[in-house]
Amino acid sequence: MIADAQHTFVFADLAGYTALTDIHGDEMAADLAGQFCRDVGAALPPGAEDLKSLGDACMVHVETATGAVQFALALLERVARRPRFPAVRVGMHTGTAVERGGDWFGQTVNAAARIAELAGPDEILLSCTTRDSARERPRVQYENLGLRELRNIRAPQRIFRAVPATGAPDASTWAIDPVCRMRVALNDAVVLDLRDAPRAFCSQHCANEFAQAPDRYPIPGGAMRALRPLA
Repeated sequence: MIADAQHTFVFADLAGYTALTDIHGDEMAADLAGQFCRDVGAALPPGAEDLKSLGDACMVHVETATGAVQFALALLERVARRPRFPAVRVGMHTGTAVERGGDWFGQTVNAAARIAELAGPDEILLSCTTRDSARERPRVQYENLGLRELRNIRAPQRIFRAVPATGAPDASTWAIDPVCRMRVALNDAVVLDLRDAPRAFCSQHCANEFAQAPDRYPIPGGAMRALRPLA
C-alpha cells in the first residue's frame, strides 16, 4: 500500500454503553453490540472495510472522504429507526497512514479516534481535512464547531459536525434515558413528570433507579430538548 495515499478512517461506538451494561447486564449489552456490528456492515459503502471491532466500538477504513461521510449518515439513520437502542457517536479524519499486517497505523488513525471521543450521542464529527476532501455532498451540511484540542495531539484541529441536508431527526419524538443512556420513543417510555423537568425511561426499572438517586443521573445532552413537548 502506498504510504502517501489518502485514506479516511472512521471510529464509531455506542454512546453510554458502559452505563447500559451496568443497568441491563452483560447479555443484553452483548446482543446490542452484535446488532451494532451488523448495522456497521450493512452501512458500508463499496470498497470500505470494517477493520476491527472491540465490544461496542468499530474502526472502518473508507476509500474516499465522501464515502466515509455517507457511511456515517447511513449508520445513524439505521440506528435511529430502531427503538430501545443506544445512540451512536462517530468521528473521522483523512490523511496518510501505514498498513502493517492488515492493520493501519499513523497520525491519521490516531486523530480519527480522538475526534470520535469528542462526539456526543447521534453526532458525526470530522476534521477540516475530511470536510474539504468530501467534494460530493448533496445530502449533508457541515456545522463549523471551531478549533478543538485532541487528546495527546499537539495542534488543535478545526472540527465540523455533519448533519443530513434535511436536518437532524425530530427530537420531539424521542429522548435518552438518563440511567442506561438508551434511546427511547416518547410514546413508549416510562415518564416521571418531575418539578424541574420530565424524564423519560426505557423501563420501570430505570425509572426506579433514577428515583432512588436522581443526582447520580444528570440528564444527557439533548434529552431536555427532546422532552420539552411533554412539559
